[in-house]
Order: sequence, then structure tokens, then C-alpha cells
Amino acid sequence: MPQTDGATVSHPLVRCACIDIGSNTTRLLVADVVSSAGGEWELAPVVERRAFTQLGRVCRAGDTVPETTRAALAAVVAAQAQEARALGSEKLRVVATAALRRSADGLATCHALAAAAGAPVELLSEHDEARLAFGGATCALRDGSGGPLAVVDVGGGSAQVVVGTCAGGATWSVSLPLGSGDLAAAHLRGDPPDATELAVLQAAVDETLAGIAIPPVERALAVGGSATSLRRLAGARLEPATLERALATLVAAPAVDVAAQLRIAPERARLLPAGIVVLAAMAARVGPLDVARGGLREGVLHELATG
Repeated sequence: MPQTDGATVSHPLVRCACIDIGSNTTRLLVADVVSSAGGEWELAPVVERRAFTQLGRVCRAGDTVPETTRAALAAVVAAQAQEARALGSEKLRVVATAALRRSADGLATCHALAAAAGAPVELLSEHDEARLAFGGATCALRDGSGGPLAVVDVGGGSAQVVVGTCAGGATWSVSLPLGSGDLAAAHLRGDPPDATELAVLQAAVDETLAGIAIPPVERALAVGGSATSLRRLAGARLEPATLERALATLVAAPAVDVAAQLRIAPERARLLPAGIVVLAAMAARVGPLDVARGGLREGVLHELATG
């Protein structure tokens, strides 16, 4: 539970949980939302879980979700919801993003998953996904950031770029078909991928970003699975040079060997090269990316506790 920090005492408000059904993973975050005497809020994580459900592999635009995939996903969601309640979560919100958003029966699948979760499953719009990611990344900043900043959220099925301020929230956003899972499936066939595959991937990313005018910012943050996984490999600040070195490490050997070396999941090692290419392209446009401590799930929990 929260502790006294100097003269500021944090008081627990509520224990909340979020299940995030993404294109690569389905994640659970249970946390205590606490408020200080100054009215600020922060999260004290209780447990985090991740399952590589890789929904994006079978959810292409206009396709329906295979029954076997739906059943497997329902089992994961049910287990995560059960754990959240066993830990004393007073509020639970389940959200789904790009993979189900683009499938032909995304809403029907959400209704089926709701039965497994014992709670509604909300299919987030691109706008809401961007807003929540921005809120989770920025609301807990304590360094006086007042100017415009960008949040880059590279997921498995899409990437969101959001611009705004800590005080005013998100004011501009764009959702792009630059998910690490989709890009890896489309362009990175080898294990490890070779230079030609990486060059084709880079060209595809640049083509997608051409003509996107991101408003100027003073600072940029990165959230999402790729950015979080890179913290150990590349550090908390992602710049073109550090990302280039990280990419070289990841494509130097088969994914299973890289995963063992870096102590990450093999599934993540296969996806990270694509995520790095996207993050490097973003950093070239908005400046170095600081890996944020929060993102979509943290934004959801903040809304649960304070909404």
C-alpha cells in the first residue's frame, strides 16, 4: 500500500483493474489508485499479467474471428477477471482495440467475451484509445511538463500519435496502420530477418508516415509493448542511434536465442524489430522518445477511479 513521502501522505481511493485486449497481447493491470493531500493521483500496481494471444494474426480487416480463437481468448479474459476480483478489485473495465475494431464481428466478439469476463467489453474507437493512452502516459508526470508533448503508442495492430498537454489533455491524434504484429507478419519472414526485409519494412513505414504533419512538441513519450520491452535493451530514452543498436542486436540471431539472451518472451523478440523501425521513424519526426511509466491501461484506471 502507499507510504508517506516526506510531508505528503497518499491515501488509497480504490482498487481498480483493467483488462486490455490488444492485437499481440491480452493484459491485466490491478492497481490501487491513491490521492495525495495536494489532490494528485498515482497508481500503486498490485499485479500485472500478460498473455500473448496474438489476436491480430487472425483478425484481418473484414474477417470474422475464428471460433477457436474466440474460445481461447475468452479463457484468458475469464482467468484475468477472476484474478482481478480475487485481489479485491472494486471496479473492472475491459477494453479491446485495433484487432477487434477491424474485424467483421468485433462487437459480437466483445459481447461473447463479456460473458467470460462478467463485465462489459468495450470496443474502443481510435479516438478513445489515443485519449486514454495519452492520459495514462502524462497524468502522473511530476516534472512540471506544461508545454505540448506527444505520446507515441505502438501496439500490435496500429500506432497512435497523440499531441496535447498535461493540463488540457489530448488535442490532436492520428491512428496509423503501423502495428508491430501486422508489420512483422507482412515483411519479416526470416528468423532473423535480413537486411532486404528490413529495408522493405522501413520503406513501408516511411510511406505511411509521408504527409502526416505532427504538431510541434517540446517532449515525446513512448508507450506500448515495444517501448516497454526496449527499456532494458536501449534504456529509458529512445533515440535513433540507440534504436539502431537495439535493432542490430535483435536481428543478430534467431528470435529464441535473442529472447534467452535478453530475458524477454520469444514472441516479443520476433515482433520487436518491427516495433523498433516504427519507433525510430517517430523519433526522427518528434524527437527522442522517453519510455513512459503508463499508457492505455493506466489511463483506463484513472478514469475508473475519478470518473
